[in-house]
Formats: sequence, structure tokens, C-alpha cells
Amino acid sequence: MNNKLAHEWALSALADLKSIEHLLGDDFLTHVVAFHAQQCVEKCFKAILVNQTGKAPKVHSTLTLYGLIKDILQLDLDIDLLTDFDAIYIDARYPGDLGLMPNGKPSQKDVQEFYNFARIIFDYISSKIGFLS
Repeated sequence: MNNKLAHEWALSALADLKSIEHLLGDDFLTHVVAFHAQQCVEKCFKAILVNQTGKAPKVHSTLTLYGLIKDILQLDLDIDLLTDFDAIYIDARYPGDLGLMPNGKPSQKDVQEFYNFARIIFDYISSKIGFLS
């Protein structure tokens, strides 16, 4: 429906992916990588919503957004990862909990998993909306 706006969301998600690629491997910045992975997935979900409905809600929960697009995507996603993303987004707003997960700061293994997940979502959504990165 609104391909231009959907592409803008995808372009913003791509910026998050590229940020991750520059930051991966830096143990000090794992919380920043986790935040960008959450942002990428959130923006991808909004891109597909805008493409299908013409609008995206002002919601930041990847779980909530996934609930809105699950039937459109026809793709089963890891709910635990989406739950982690929601915790990262909320906790990243408070300096004492800067991007922390229930077990503390994300590890390199955690953020590599987050990046891989975000990349899969980005590639899938991009193909659905015809976005070429």
C-alpha cells in the first residue's frame, strides 16, 4: 500500500544492521549491539505493517508487533528472542540497566544470535516489500 514509507522503515533498519556490523566483537558495546538488533527487528515489522496497511502503530514491543503481522508473514519466530528484545529495549532506557538481559550484559554469543536473527528478519521483510539494500 505505502511502499515508499515501508522502504524508509527498511532503510532505517538497514542502518541498524550496518551499525551492528561495525560494533560486533567489541565486548564493551554488546548492549549497544543488542539495542540495534531490537531496533532493526522493530523497524522491519513496521515496514511490513506499513506496506500492508498503510500505517504502523507507535508501539515498540516486538512481541506486540509480531502479533499484528504473524498472519501476514506466515513465519514462526522465536518468541523467547522477541521477549529478550522487549526487555533490552525497555532496560536500555535506564542507565543502571543499560541494555541488560535477565542474566546481565549480553555476551558476544548473545549479540551474534541477535544479529543473525535481525539479519534473517531484515532479508525476509526486504524481499516481501521489494526493498533492495
